[in-house]
Amino acid sequence: MTSTITLTRPDDWHLHLRDGVVLRDVLPHTARQFARAIVMPNLKPPVTTAAMATAYRARILAALPEGMHFEPLMTLYLTDNTSADEIHRAVDSGIVHGVKLYPAGATTNADAGVTDLGRCMAALEQMQALGLPLLVHGEVTDGEIDLFDREAVFIDRVLIPLRRQLPALKLVFEHITTKEAVHYVQEAEGHMGATITAHHLLYNRNALFKGGVRPHYYCLPVLKRETHRQALIAAATSGNAKFFLGTDSAPHPKGLKEHACGCAGCYTALHAMELYAQAFDQAGALDKLEAFSSFHGPDFYGLPRNTDTVRLERTEWRIPDELPMGDSTVVPLDAGQSLNWKFV
Repeated sequence: MTSTITLTRPDDWHLHLRDGVVLRDVLPHTARQFARAIVMPNLKPPVTTAAMATAYRARILAALPEGMHFEPLMTLYLTDNTSADEIHRAVDSGIVHGVKLYPAGATTNADAGVTDLGRCMAALEQMQALGLPLLVHGEVTDGEIDLFDREAVFIDRVLIPLRRQLPALKLVFEHITTKEAVHYVQEAEGHMGATITAHHLLYNRNALFKGGVRPHYYCLPVLKRETHRQALIAAATSGNAKFFLGTDSAPHPKGLKEHACGCAGCYTALHAMELYAQAFDQAGALDKLEAFSSFHGPDFYGLPRNTDTVRLERTEWRIPDELPMGDSTVVPLDAGQSLNWKFV
């Protein structure tokens, strides 16, 4: 039985860091494990311009503890009013690595998101021309569509027509959760990738209701049936370079998760690589973890692979019940439970 894994240092291709005192407290968890991360732009107000991205990046670097090395890869928040000129400024900045599509109202701080992709066509065409990836939260927001079907419907209603119109657009289908998304990405031609979270690899929707309502397992897109989890496991461990690591770690104060209308998002930055190792170990595929976590992402984004290494050891440890976060606390996924892998 494997007792130690040495990996090329991984990157996180989907991360929420927030801002201010929350940023200060959560950033070290990511920087300890990952060399780089694609940083989501859904702040209040959202990061919609290259100038705002530059300023946010400076705040992230200022919050990085002395002695830690970490590179934030910035993104813009796509709106109905994003211009082709702004896309050009983003590419010229050298720090913006993608533009995030949030359908309006799809998730946390998505109120300023896109209402109609037709209004963004000039920006999307410029992104296709300049090779700037579109990072997609792939759910429709139509209230008549069942919550558990919104990703599959998004493929039919939005992705297929969009990629037919802009076939050379580089696109990441983020935090996929369904077998339909897996099959779509596998069969898609052109520049298409997908991120998969540790929590969607480890849990199905039963985790939301085990012994009562479990708000710290609530995320968007929501956990799905076991058949979908199995499809995600198969994709992540397949060696297919279209699939790579993206934690979607999302810090929320404990009080806003354990709330009458709790926030969506799982906090996994503390123990992300341990969770992924657990999932790959359970699937008998530890030999596939390095490519998924360290190679496929940078290859897709056209960035060099990291050259240093990290190590995980097979040893049992207990996940803390909660962690300091600004003037509150955050509850990590699986708080109080044990993991069998430890990041060294």
